[in-house]
Amino acid sequence: MSDRFAHQLRLDHIRDGERLELVADESERAATAKRLGLASLDRLEAHACLEKTGEIVRAKGRLVAALVQSCVVTGDPVAAHVDEPFALLFTPAPTTGEPDHEIELGETDCDTVFYDGALIDLGGAIADTLGLSLDPYPRSAGADAVLREAGVLSEEQASPFAVLAKLRKNDET
Repeated sequence: MSDRFAHQLRLDHIRDGERLELVADESERAATAKRLGLASLDRLEAHACLEKTGEIVRAKGRLVAALVQSCVVTGDPVAAHVDEPFALLFTPAPTTGEPDHEIELGETDCDTVFYDGALIDLGGAIADTLGLSLDPYPRSAGADAVLREAGVLSEEQASPFAVLAKLRKNDET
C-alpha cells in the first residue's frame, strides 16, 4: 500500500492535450486519509488535462472529494465536500550545484511541483492539493456550546473593542 494517491506518469509517454480521469481505490483513499489526518475519505477523484512543453508539464482540472474530519474542539465527525479546480506546473528540480541553495517562489509559483528523473507524480500532487483545500479548524455543530461551557471567549467577546467597551461600562458605574 502506498502512502498516498500515487499516479506516476513517464514524461516520454505524456501527450499534449491528454485527458486523465483519476479515481482512488479504497486502499489509496485509506492511505491518503491517514496521511492527511482525516477520519475517512470516501471519495477522491480528479479530472485533468495535461499540456506538455519540453520538460514542463501543466495539469489543469478539477478535484472532487468526500471526507470526514474531526472537530478540533469535540473530536466529533465533521463531513466535508471538496470540489474545486486545480492548476499544477511540473518542472525539473533546479540543479544549482549548491546543496543548501534556497529557491524563492512567488505567489504564482505556489502550485509548482519539482520532479527529478523521468516521472511526475500527478496523484501525489493532487493529494497534496486536497490537503491544502481542507478546513484547518473544522468545527461540529456543538463546538461553540462546549467552548462557552469551558469559559473560552468568542472572537467578538475577546476583540480589543469588546474589552474597551467593557472597561468603559465599568468606568461609568
